[in-house]
Amino acid sequence: MLKVEDIHTYYGNIHAIKGLSLEVKQGEIVTLIGSNGAGKSTTLMSISGITRPRQGRIFFQGQEITNAPTDGIVSMGITQVPEGRMIFPRLTVYENLLMGAYLRKDRKGIKLDEKHAFELFPILGERRKQAGGTLSGGEQQMLAIARALMARPKLLLLDEPSLGLAPIVVENIFEVITRINSQGTTILLVEQNAQMALQTAHKGYVLETGKIILQGTAKELMENPSVQEAYLGMD
Repeated sequence: MLKVEDIHTYYGNIHAIKGLSLEVKQGEIVTLIGSNGAGKSTTLMSISGITRPRQGRIFFQGQEITNAPTDGIVSMGITQVPEGRMIFPRLTVYENLLMGAYLRKDRKGIKLDEKHAFELFPILGERRKQAGGTLSGGEQQMLAIARALMARPKLLLLDEPSLGLAPIVVENIFEVITRINSQGTTILLVEQNAQMALQTAHKGYVLETGKIILQGTAKELMENPSVQEAYLGMD
């Protein structure tokens, strides 16, 4: 579904991504793990067209999207849940959801997806008239995911969904991620909580200073001594 070939992405003169290649097959959850500053979020933003790579190519369902506009990439079926949630604090929960469907015209489909969002996250249904900024961190993360799903993505890019959340909320979020995937959405997950990410994903990549240093099935990575020591807190 997604093929990233040897991309190089810069912030000014800073070479953030250095020849990164990865693949995501339809129906998979693929995780990208690594320490802070490794280039995980930059990789997602390169795919979304927010921070364009200077070299390399990106393909989605066989079509090159390297230089496609971001709204065009969303229309093709790639949606990103940004790090830090980035919900609209003054808009209600319901209005935030509608922003996710901004490029859509099918009113009946939008209504169905609203219903589905409130089934996935019942607390959002209870708070649909509440301002987004008054929600807890966990509820805001749920809203950010629900908003992204309103675009009906084929590929969902999730950037640090567990960031700053209590362990019980993290478990809930990852249960929903698994459920979304089981309902047919392919997922590329960036996550600092390597344990949860590898327990949830089918395969993974380890990113270090802008380069992929390891890749394999989630099970292979969890059993890899260097991954255990560096990311799973095991000696």
